Amino acid sequence: MNEKGIEMHTLKLKIEDSVFDKVIYFLKNLPKDEVEIIEDVSHDNWSYLEKEIDKGLNSGVSEKIHETIVSNIKSRYV
Repeated sequence: MNEKGIEMHTLKLKIEDSVFDKVIYFLKNLPKDEVEIIEDVSHDNWSYLEKEIDKGLNSGVSEKIHETIVSNIKSRYV
């Protein structure tokens, strides 16, 4: 349930790199109180995470630099 007490659905997607940035852009433009983006961080491999970060940076959606994003991830999960 969200903070309004309304039940929400969970959806897991496998998205090719060629459309990933478009899907993320669309999702990030939906109302934040109606859509929550939950990242799957089940991978423990840092090279995988860095690849995903690079993919996100290249999408044009994020304005953060690579080092800032890696630092934030390490502080959360290490």
